[in-house]
Amino acid sequence: MTAPRSTGGWRWIAALVLYLAAAPIPASAHREASGEPTPADTIVIPNLSHGQMKVIADNRAAILALAAQQMPTDPILRRLEGFINLQYFDCLWGLIPGSVDDENSPFNECSHAYLAATRALLLHLQAMPGDRARVRELVAKIELEMLANDASLILCRYSDEPFNTAERIEPRWSDIPFHLPSLAAFAGMTALLVGCASAAMRYGSASARVGSDPALREASRGLPPTS
Repeated sequence: MTAPRSTGGWRWIAALVLYLAAAPIPASAHREASGEPTPADTIVIPNLSHGQMKVIADNRAAILALAAQQMPTDPILRRLEGFINLQYFDCLWGLIPGSVDDENSPFNECSHAYLAATRALLLHLQAMPGDRARVRELVAKIELEMLANDASLILCRYSDEPFNTAERIEPRWSDIPFHLPSLAAFAGMTALLVGCASAAMRYGSASARVGSDPALREASRGLPPTS
């Protein structure tokens, strides 16, 4: 008998375990600088308004797909892609509710960072060599969506804060206990992790009992018990 699988639950568990294993958790600071001089090839990334974030987030996959198909590439494109991937990881892949649309979310500033870089990547793709028809089509779609939602008019406290590829933005971990959606998400992930670990232990214990008892072992194979 095969134990049921929950791919959605394991995705949350993998996100939590991988992040906590790989990322430092500062008590209050949320900008991670190396302490070394800024590299000469650092790219300054203009921020975007709070309203623009949702539109860019909805089109993020399409922008990254165009960038992945771009040939030839250049250092700016590759550096922006790397920064986006790191910041998306820092923001727990956008899994925390409210990270994009809630200004008070501890994950909102780091979401600003990877979405601003995603928009910068799209703008850079416009200047790259090759057929730009698909890029122009996506830019036009995004501009229409922003106009339809008055996206450029919706500002928040991070809208005027520029970013750069030499500085990673960490979530504001110390604010999580005071932001109910984030706190609930982490509580849910913890409960899911504990529940899955408990189920795995029970499954392992049951398998061990079956393996040690000849009658149970034969019954699990659909064989009649031996006398």
